Amino acid sequence: MALTGNGRTADHAIDRQFLDRWSPRAFGAEAIPDETLMSIFEAARWAPSCFNAQPWRFVYARRDTAHWPTLFNLLIPGNQLWAQNASVLAVAVSKTILEIPGGDPVPAHSHSYDSGAAWMSLALQAHKLGWAAHGMMGFDVEKARVDLHVPDHHRVEAALAIGRPAPADTLPEKLAAREIPSGRNPLADMILEGGFPKS
Repeated sequence: MALTGNGRTADHAIDRQFLDRWSPRAFGAEAIPDETLMSIFEAARWAPSCFNAQPWRFVYARRDTAHWPTLFNLLIPGNQLWAQNASVLAVAVSKTILEIPGGDPVPAHSHSYDSGAAWMSLALQAHKLGWAAHGMMGFDVEKARVDLHVPDHHRVEAALAIGRPAPADTLPEKLAAREIPSGRNPLADMILEGGFPKS
């Protein structure tokens, strides 16, 4: 049975949280309690991963702290415009080698896949607690590697903002007009029984 919520419709039965969670840009300038932030990161901790290697790392900074400018200055100007009101900025990083007990380190083919699972767990937990997380690719990846002292054998994956959702009219007019949950492509475009069509 289809489910409608948050201006979106699922074609098949799913839990409502998947429709209700989205990535707003309008955030209130509210400080996030430490217990809430750690709960959000704790959810990421429990994501599944190959060999339970847990390759994800989150470098974060709270607004109005000494670490904030380092992360804020990684963002492109268009993202700085709205992310300035977020409570927390973070950069997701994944470890690209897999250390199997009793064996030599090998390339971790699924490090990005596993770290994506951690991001989704984080985003869902933030929503469940009345907060929101918004992922971004609009940031300087190489600057992040240098400024955040990212070690070798790690990949900078994405930036993210966490904050309390605020009304759209707190954004500049152009951004406010875009402040609606986005739809999704048809399921048939994403699943291929038996393989891709022969070229």
